[in-house]
Amino acid sequence: MIPFLDLKAQYASIKSEIDTAVLGVLASAQYILGDEVAHLEEEFADYCDVKHAVAVNTGTSALHLALLAAGVGRGDEVVTVPFTFVATVSAICYTGALPVFVDVEPVTLTMDPAKLEAAITPRTKAIIPVHLYGQVADMDAIMTIAARHGIPVIEDACQAHGAEYKGHRAGSMGISGCFSFYPGKNLGACGEGGIAVTNDDAHAKTMRMLRDWGQERRYHHVAKGFNYRMDGIQGAILRVKLRHLDGWTAARRAHAAHYSSLLAGLDTVKTPVEVADRRHVYHIYAVRCRDRDGLHRVLEAEGIQSGLHYPIPVHLQKAHEDLGYRPGDFPVSEAAARTVLSLPIYPEMTAKQVEQVVAAVEQDAYVG
Repeated sequence: MIPFLDLKAQYASIKSEIDTAVLGVLASAQYILGDEVAHLEEEFADYCDVKHAVAVNTGTSALHLALLAAGVGRGDEVVTVPFTFVATVSAICYTGALPVFVDVEPVTLTMDPAKLEAAITPRTKAIIPVHLYGQVADMDAIMTIAARHGIPVIEDACQAHGAEYKGHRAGSMGISGCFSFYPGKNLGACGEGGIAVTNDDAHAKTMRMLRDWGQERRYHHVAKGFNYRMDGIQGAILRVKLRHLDGWTAARRAHAAHYSSLLAGLDTVKTPVEVADRRHVYHIYAVRCRDRDGLHRVLEAEGIQSGLHYPIPVHLQKAHEDLGYRPGDFPVSEAAARTVLSLPIYPEMTAKQVEQVVAAVEQDAYVG
C-alpha cells in the first residue's frame, strides 16, 4: 500500500531527536508554554523573517487571535474564500463577524484579486487570503487593494510553512500570518498546535495576553481571554522538526516535479501550476480530473490512498447555510470541489512510489 502520508516514517527518521526533546520537557516539568515554546517562537519568527511569533494550541486559534488583535468583532465583515478548510471561516465566526466570500483563481485556487474589491463594504474589517496547498496567493494585488481601503490582511498560511512570494515568506506580508501544526502539515506536531506571526508589537502583545486568559501578568486579567496555550512537549517536538523542514520541503518539491514530469504527457490530468516568483511547498499535490470520484476509487483499489481537499466548498456546507449562499455563487470554487484529487506526497516517499501512483493514474479509464 502507498499511504497518503506516512507519519510513522517521519518519526522513525528523527526518533532519537524527538525522544530526547520529549524527555527533556518531562524532566523540566514545563508542560504548558515554558522555555521550549519560547525558543520555538524565536526560531519560527526568524524562519519567517518577522519580529514576533505567538505559539498557540491550534491553527484555528491563531486565526481567531489574529482577527481579535486586528479589532474584528461582532457586526464586522471579513472577506475570505469558500475553497478552504472550514477552520478559516470558523475563526471569523468565533469573533461574531460575518464571513464574506470571493471566488478563487482557476489556476492557483487562491483568492482572485479581480473579484476582491467588489466584496469590500464599509463593514469590512479584515481580508484573509488562504495560501492553499502550499502556494501563496497573489499578495501584491491583494495588499494593494487592502491598502487602498485601509483594511488589514491576515494570511491563512496553515498549509504554507516556508512557502514564498517574490522572496517573502508566507505569513510575513500581512499584519499577521497564521500557521497550523496539525500532524499532517509540512511542519506538524505530535498532536495539535499552531502559531501566529507578526511584525506589529501591539498585535503580538494582544495575542500573547488573549491566548493565556487575557492576563497582563499572573492573575491580572485585562481582557476576556482564552486557554489557547501550547504544550511544552509540542514546542520541543516542533523545534526538532523545524531544523528538518527545509530538507523535507526540498524532498516534497522533488516529488512534485517528478509527478509533474511523468504526468505531463497526459491530456487527461491537469497538474498543479507553480506560479513564477512563488515557491510552492506542496503540502498537497492536487490534480484536476473529470471523474475525480472514479479515480479516487480506482486508486484505492490499487492500494493507493488519495485525498479530497475539499469536496464541498464552505459556502455550500450545511453548517454555514445561514450565510445565504447558493450553488453557482462561486463557480470556480465549485468546479474545483468536483474535480480536485490529492495524490500521495510526503518527504519519505520514494521515486518508485511516485512512479507507481502515476502508473495507476495512466491506467485509469475514469480520468478525463
